[in-house]
Amino acid sequence: MRIICLDLEGVLIPEMWLEVAKATGSKDLEVTTRDISDYDELMRHRIAVLEKLGVTLPDIQRMTEHVRPLDGAVEFLTAVRREHPVAILSDTFVQFLSPVIEPLGLPFVLCNRLDVDKSGMITDYSLRQKDGKQVAVKNFAAMNLSVTAVGDSFNDITMIRAAERGILFRPSETVTNAHPDLLVTRTHEELAAAVLNPLP
Repeated sequence: MRIICLDLEGVLIPEMWLEVAKATGSKDLEVTTRDISDYDELMRHRIAVLEKLGVTLPDIQRMTEHVRPLDGAVEFLTAVRREHPVAILSDTFVQFLSPVIEPLGLPFVLCNRLDVDKSGMITDYSLRQKDGKQVAVKNFAAMNLSVTAVGDSFNDITMIRAAERGILFRPSETVTNAHPDLLVTRTHEELAAAVLNPLP
């Protein structure tokens, strides 16, 4: 039996932090896991920028309430779920999921949580589990499941490497150059073909 593990942002939905960067006009919020491989460094940077700008979690939720799945993502996810169970393994936060989770058909999602003070300012973040994506893939494999993993960024590489089949979807040139041996797909149709193709 196979299970398909998918990253969320960049694969099924737009990058939420880029939406925040656009709404605030802050270039400092445009960096993502495609640019910085150290997730803690990236999040500390984001939290510091938000504090400097005075942007709260409710502000961010208003800035991202219009976000919907990427073109082709719903059809892709529907097709894959007809054939295999799917787990969304994401480094996003539960507080960001509201606009997109229903349009995606309420998939199973494992992600993290933001720590917020009484004024709504983001003070920290809590990981669901250290190296959560990789750990999830290894545990699925330990349950005798064949795992296919799909991601787009540096924070997906350990998950992809731990899977029986690993696929990059629309990665940056930096990610591609760092991992030239990984299969790269550019459209959801191409990704569906790669995911649903029988394993050798």
